Amino acid sequence: MSARPRLLIVKTGSAFAEARRRFGDFETWFIRSIGPKRFDYLTIDVSVGESLPDRESVGEFAGVVVTGSPAMVSHRLDWSERTAAWLADLVREDRLPVLGVCYGHQLIAHGLGGRVGPNPAGRRMGTRVLTVDAPDDPLLGPLAPASSVNVTHLEVVLEPPPSARVLGRTESDPNHAIHFGGHSWGVQFHPEFDAAIMRCYVEARSELLDGEGFDSKAILQAVTETPAGAGLLQRFADICESTGGDDHDKSR
Repeated sequence: MSARPRLLIVKTGSAFAEARRRFGDFETWFIRSIGPKRFDYLTIDVSVGESLPDRESVGEFAGVVVTGSPAMVSHRLDWSERTAAWLADLVREDRLPVLGVCYGHQLIAHGLGGRVGPNPAGRRMGTRVLTVDAPDDPLLGPLAPASSVNVTHLEVVLEPPPSARVLGRTESDPNHAIHFGGHSWGVQFHPEFDAAIMRCYVEARSELLDGEGFDSKAILQAVTETPAGAGLLQRFADICESTGGDDHDKSR
């Protein structure tokens, strides 16, 4: 039996077909970034009705990552609302580390009483500058005072949940990175994206971007590697190994 800790990936949808063909799906990108041999990974795709662990079983995991999605939190889909409630309970109890990414970030905020909806500034895509105002935070602090990150989204956290701490912002998104309390965080950017994946997204959305008044060629040319994202995932993995799950010593 493996002695490696287990990491749960809550999958909230799939990448578009060309991205899947070239790079695999969302869970593959996280596993590749964190390290295939670092954890035993279990992916549960809630968007197709797969069930999440019950209260007793969730303690078998060292941590939880919640992926992005082509869906919209504001549409209040049944599976999404169930997942939001499950995540809110998990975060409130602080039983193990949780990281929400893009849709996952928004879903945790929504579940805890925040407000999520379309960004008034419109679509955001490509490499952006994240300003971090919390150098003391164990997960986001190393990205201070500013780091390049890769983004693609229409919706954002418009109002953080009560008691949440906003850690970072980008142009037109003041709630881009949030500490929800305990060992739980959310980031609107995609730490699992490398430059090739980001370029694939921009190319696929080029007509939409141009139609919305953006310059897709300029966005594509500005895409860069974002080592800050990979570093964040490694730090989250460190936190999971040291604090996560009922079988871990949380006094360390």
